[in-house]
Amino acid sequence: MNILILGATGRVGGHIVTYALHDRHRVTVLVRTPEKIQMNNEKLTIIQGNVLNKDDIVRATHGIDVVISALNTDGTTTLSESMPLLIEAMNNEGIQRIITVGTAGILQSRTAPNLLRYQSSESKRKTTRAAEEHHKVYEMLQQSTLEWTIVCPTYLPDGESVGNYRVERHFLPEGGVEISVPDTAQFTYSQINNSDFIQSRVGIAY
Repeated sequence: MNILILGATGRVGGHIVTYALHDRHRVTVLVRTPEKIQMNNEKLTIIQGNVLNKDDIVRATHGIDVVISALNTDGTTTLSESMPLLIEAMNNEGIQRIITVGTAGILQSRTAPNLLRYQSSESKRKTTRAAEEHHKVYEMLQQSTLEWTIVCPTYLPDGESVGNYRVERHFLPEGGVEISVPDTAQFTYSQINNSDFIQSRVGIAY
């Protein structure tokens, strides 16, 4: 399988690259700083570029079967600005499947079912900026014709891979307070072969 991974130099993205290469997939990464990719592999293609540049996105998506985005917000609007470019490029290239890493803030609230968690008292975050960015991406994917899945982890310590966690469609598993980076990456990566959560947000926690 030819997999494009965005956010490959981030905590979750780096693990996803490792999992995909371990399984002998062809992996393409689009990164601003190639030097940050500390691995050599014959199946890894590194494209230097920016997700906000349409031409770079078009180059990166050429010949790809599935896209995994582990881009984070970084206090900017990169997420919401890059997604329309990505959706357009995927449509033009005939790519259907996209898996993104979001945040538990955009899952449904249990206490106020008409609200998302970041809009309700469930969220303990002092700022909602990141969740608002992820919410915009969620709405764009909903309006697209893509087969999307948004993996929504709660608090993300680096931690170890435990391999034993709970997932729930559209909600954070009850009482879930954290999930490690490698376990989040493993579940996200596993969705390339799983159609259970297409057109869904998935909460993940221990």
